[in-house]
Amino acid sequence: MPFSLYDITVPAFQQQLGAVAGLLDKAEAHCAAHSIPPGEIVNARLIEDMFPLNYQVKSTVVHSAGALQALARGVFSPDFTPPPETFAALKQKIADGLKALDAFTPAEINAYEGRDMRFEFKEFKLPFTAENFLTSFSLPNFYFHATTAYDILRQKGVHVGKLDFMGQLRLKS
Repeated sequence: MPFSLYDITVPAFQQQLGAVAGLLDKAEAHCAAHSIPPGEIVNARLIEDMFPLNYQVKSTVVHSAGALQALARGVFSPDFTPPPETFAALKQKIADGLKALDAFTPAEINAYEGRDMRFEFKEFKLPFTAENFLTSFSLPNFYFHATTAYDILRQKGVHVGKLDFMGQLRLKS
């Protein structure tokens, strides 16, 4: 049975966003248990020239639900809105992303196969098909930001492991 565009994207986005929500829960508990101001973790960076945790978390939603929403417009551009500044707001961002993903149907996403899609940043433009945009641009960006969020938390001493990163596996029923 071949995979559809929906099958390749939506369940993976849901699994990983759920995992990121769990990472945030552990980070918040870590702050409380060790009397660490939450902003110290929320604004932590893996290295100075990289964006902080809150941007990484925001970007997981941008490159999942936001990427799928962009299919209808045929264009995706970077999101320069400020990232949430608290654990509660970050968790709400993830919850909103999951809710948006739940609203997509397989027929809706699969109908975009073969359609033109474009990445735009100022004068810079990259042409894609919808499936190439999602599989060669959005999915790699999505996993990059989820991994970077995980790495920041590990660096800050939050007790998370591989299973926390992977989230709820989609096992045979």
